[in-house]
Amino acid sequence: MDQSKIRNVAIIAHVDHGKTTLVDQLFKNSGMFRDNQKVSERLMDSMDLEKERGITITAKNGSYKFHDHWINIIDTPGHADFGGQVERVLRMADGALLLVDAQEGPMPQTYFVLKKALENNLPVIVVINKIDKPAARCDWVVDEVFDLFVKLNAPDDILDFPIVYASAKNGYSLLDPTDPVENGGTMEHISQMIVDHTPAPSGDCNASLQMQVGTIDYSPYLGRLGIGKVVNGSMHINQPIVVARRDGTIQPVRISKIYRFECDEKVSIDSAGVGEIVAVAGMEDVTVGVTFTSSDNPTPLPLISIDPPTISMNFVPNDSPFAGKEGKYVTSRHIGDRLKKEVLSDVALQYSVLEDAVGFRVSGRGELHLSILIEKMRREGFEFQVTRPQVILKEEDGKTLEPYEKLTVDVDEKYQGAVIEKLGKLKGQMEEMSTLNGMARMVFSIPTRGLLGYRSQFMTDTKGMGMMAYVFDEYGPHAGEITNRVNGVLVVKEECTAVAFALFNLQERGKLFVGPGAPLYQGQIVGECSRSNDLVVNPAKGKKLTNMRASGTDEAVVLTPYAEMTLEDCIAYINDDELVEVTPLSIRLRKRPGTKRR
Repeated sequence: MDQSKIRNVAIIAHVDHGKTTLVDQLFKNSGMFRDNQKVSERLMDSMDLEKERGITITAKNGSYKFHDHWINIIDTPGHADFGGQVERVLRMADGALLLVDAQEGPMPQTYFVLKKALENNLPVIVVINKIDKPAARCDWVVDEVFDLFVKLNAPDDILDFPIVYASAKNGYSLLDPTDPVENGGTMEHISQMIVDHTPAPSGDCNASLQMQVGTIDYSPYLGRLGIGKVVNGSMHINQPIVVARRDGTIQPVRISKIYRFECDEKVSIDSAGVGEIVAVAGMEDVTVGVTFTSSDNPTPLPLISIDPPTISMNFVPNDSPFAGKEGKYVTSRHIGDRLKKEVLSDVALQYSVLEDAVGFRVSGRGELHLSILIEKMRREGFEFQVTRPQVILKEEDGKTLEPYEKLTVDVDEKYQGAVIEKLGKLKGQMEEMSTLNGMARMVFSIPTRGLLGYRSQFMTDTKGMGMMAYVFDEYGPHAGEITNRVNGVLVVKEECTAVAFALFNLQERGKLFVGPGAPLYQGQIVGECSRSNDLVVNPAKGKKLTNMRASGTDEAVVLTPYAEMTLEDCIAYINDDELVEVTPLSIRLRKRPGTKRR
């Protein structure tokens, strides 16, 4: 493939600003699909969890042909918890497409992903997406994006960024938002911008082979595939090469298969040259960051630096009375093997064996990062327990430091008082505030500890109408004690099955998490107490039956719908003396064995 005709571009944006939808439209407008071909929505979201949640979790590769150019697209996650993916795959790109919502403007993750792109000296094309929104404010968004570039100390040549306006949902792009949409519109302007403003990949095709693995894929026939950009040299099938590992050792291997990406599919090719993004098979235990290089002159590329994790949790084998009933993999050896496999493909994740107990300490970027791993494991048949998330503290010059987040909140003006009050109690400091059309936008600096479990409280305070987004900011001084949950819990007295009559009487004592017919065991948490103390309850207490009847003594059993807790809700809810029991079929809350009731 002609090196000068290749364009490698990463699409970066805040979560839910339309990256994956834009990629769909670029593929459709390229003419690579037949007119009668059935094309699914969000092509690049290949994981079930991505389709269910509507977010990108892992970076994906795809490509399409535009006139005589070949454009490789890298779809990156928008959530900062998966920032490790962004840091890795930007090494493959020669330019970046920054997507910004035409109504919301730059958000915390926009700041994060743009910062990573500028650190890699990538030229940036700004796409103002969703211009079809009634509340779109394109000029204001452009000004905000420019201010963001200035805040990140972007060089002058990058400050003069090209802008294109688009509605990915409706499949059109414009150079001016006031221009009419002709013939339904196309995405031609975006593709032309990529060709004009993204440089062709640099590199010497006659030099020794260098290709660094940025992501990992898996084939049931070939095993693990290393995906990366050929930086120098060329490769072909059956070529003997060496792999420079992260620890500095070198292992000889032979390339068995090379795949190029066409749209969202992999197509087998015989050879690849400088600038091409390919998937390579041949090494069983390939990991992220290793370099495929020539056996004659091994020249490894610099290792990818990854921001350190900020939150950790303990993964321990399930020891509840119901242990082993629903899961397929239940031992610590099973859990350890699975974590070892995950770390190979996710370098932002770390784990270590616990010294004082059976289990593992798993560290990641945030609650969502770890909860996605837990959800993947339970769907694969794993059964285990997790503890409350703990922030990772640092010691510098005799002072304790903790991670702080930059939190952006969009709420109706009438709810801003309640939000400011709650965040103040959680040690949040307001840094910016602006109002427009009855909506207030506030930016806070807040310890990561303060945000653990806050989302559900935020949704209650704003009647479900608020939006919050945060991104890791820096390590700062320890903020002191923070109380996230003041209420106690309802704890089951003995193993039983929940009865509607007993739950009806327990409703007055608090908020229930289970319904009638649920099997329960001693120590399981079935609800939140209305007071600050824990309450031991009997959810199986039936109604006394006699042969005497009197009018007015029988009450109708009317149960208030119980709160169905998701995995994220449970992880955010528990205290230090509580656990979340995770199985393929159930998610339960329980007290740690041997803990005293409050």
